[in-house]
Amino acid sequence: MSLDPQLLEILACPKDKGPLLYFADEDILYNPRLQRAYAVRNDIPIMLIDEAQTIESSEHERLMAKAEANAIAPTFEA
Repeated sequence: MSLDPQLLEILACPKDKGPLLYFADEDILYNPRLQRAYAVRNDIPIMLIDEAQTIESSEHERLMAKAEANAIAPTFEA
């Protein structure tokens, strides 16, 4: 199961209030501007700044390439 499309339309990064990329197969919401990932557990996004994971540059590049290859759009247009 994945996140509800209506929920995705309103989800924003709690730190910079910008859009996120949702990688359903990896259960993360990713902020490429801050290189921070928020976990999705049991279809519930964990949008706590203190629980976000910092992503290394190589992982950032992989996620961005995957988003482009799979046409993963931001949760909303900034």
